[in-house]
Amino acid sequence: MSKVIISVAVTGAIHTPSMSDYLPITPQEIAEQSIAAAEAGAAIIHLHARDPNDGRPTPDPKVFMQFLPVIKQSTDAVINITTGGGLGMSVDERLAAPLQAKPEMCSLNMGSMNFNISGSAARIKNFKYEWERPYLEGTTDFIFRNTFKDIEQIVERLGKGHGTRFEFECYDVGHLYNLAHMLDRKVVEPPLFTQTIFGILGGVGAEPRNLLFMKETADRLFGKDYVWSVLAAGRNQMPFTTMAGMLGGNVRVGLEDSLWLGRGVQAKSNAEQVAKIRRILEELSLEIATPAEARQILALKGGDKVGF
Repeated sequence: MSKVIISVAVTGAIHTPSMSDYLPITPQEIAEQSIAAAEAGAAIIHLHARDPNDGRPTPDPKVFMQFLPVIKQSTDAVINITTGGGLGMSVDERLAAPLQAKPEMCSLNMGSMNFNISGSAARIKNFKYEWERPYLEGTTDFIFRNTFKDIEQIVERLGKGHGTRFEFECYDVGHLYNLAHMLDRKVVEPPLFTQTIFGILGGVGAEPRNLLFMKETADRLFGKDYVWSVLAAGRNQMPFTTMAGMLGGNVRVGLEDSLWLGRGVQAKSNAEQVAKIRRILEELSLEIATPAEARQILALKGGDKVGF
């Protein structure tokens, strides 16, 4: 069994500042939490940017460049920048920072989907910022756009243009077939780092049998051409990543995916979640991949070839 790659998604674009005082917002906070998560055992750091004034997601490359070089100078971890961005961003906006940074890896969503996070608004009594409630409630009428043309454009401009490889985010079984279509047409090349995602309203539900079915489907479609990883939203994060580790997969944790460390206990940092899943995996006699080993497994270009 190969070593387990731990990814950490540090801040994302789903949770808002009112949901947790521990969600990193400013470039300094994002950098500090990223570095601590890498020290705790994360080989890959997945990054979004936030407006430091009010915490709303931003595609602004200038904000990204306030924390990307700091992280790179402080850790050997693979830096993985979002191309999903935040709700309502255009593809050009989503690509602005990655095209400038030329990272080793970026996320790439494998299909358009309903993406509903409106339920979380009802659980917040007092919002810190005026943008949060409409941002969340507006997702009842939101489609997260990732057309075949969008996907090919991102691969062409970023992958073939700058040697960036991808974390292919698959929220449902159809997304696996979309990725297989791209592989058949040689739009993408193996090894495919395939992130199967559970528990987002609009995608596949967080049920153990769904995890098994997604893995079975990916095994059948990709054979030895892929590297499997799992993330799950909210309270399902630790159970599903543990299950993935037991099945020979890789894992992703982080405050983008869940604000919790355990039942009723908010995580005070991304590093806490990384340390917990690392302890669980090591107690299962699994070995954790270093950044260098993750680069080798995923055929990455190396941190010395990025643009920051």
